[in-house]
Amino acid sequence: MAEQNSIITELTELERLYGTVARPSIAKVTDHIHPVYRPFIAASPFVALATSGPEGLDVSPRGDPAGFIEIEDDKTLLLPDRRGNNRIDSLRNILHDNRVALLFLIPGIGETLRINGTAAISTDPALLQRFAVNNQLPKTVLCINVESVFFQCSRAIIRSGLWNVETQISRQSLPSTGSILRQIAEIDGDAYDKALPERLKNSLY
Repeated sequence: MAEQNSIITELTELERLYGTVARPSIAKVTDHIHPVYRPFIAASPFVALATSGPEGLDVSPRGDPAGFIEIEDDKTLLLPDRRGNNRIDSLRNILHDNRVALLFLIPGIGETLRINGTAAISTDPALLQRFAVNNQLPKTVLCINVESVFFQCSRAIIRSGLWNVETQISRQSLPSTGSILRQIAEIDGDAYDKALPERLKNSLY
């Protein structure tokens, strides 16, 4: 536990500790999807969606083949909500507080892309049909109004070795999903693990 006198509580303290913001860190921010940022969105098969609601904060993974988030125009993104566990934590939060943040990751690329804005939840039939996969429609589509866009430098990805195959670990080195459920919720973990591969295969969309 950190000593109380080591906790920073004032913005002036924080700014004095970290110093001046480098000019490129400010200059790279745009209030729209600049053409130079479009290829990052098109190449990304994975995004983390952050929301805030009455129960607190949430960050949720979203993934599909690269380009699954469509650029409607330079201020609007469309994000289909695919089949999941029906917790709908992100969607609940958006109904309460429509502010969202997105972090785009691209395999093999160190830079990430960050987008902040607001979101609305749409069930427009034509919009859902645009995102059909194997004749399966998403339940909803998030219409995201873009407020700021900027790239994050590659330091975090480099430090983590995220894309380095030599640092990847075996799934068997961590508790299985069934094992977690058995120990936390007394669910039949062996049966869950046995059925999981087929369930995933048949329920992606």
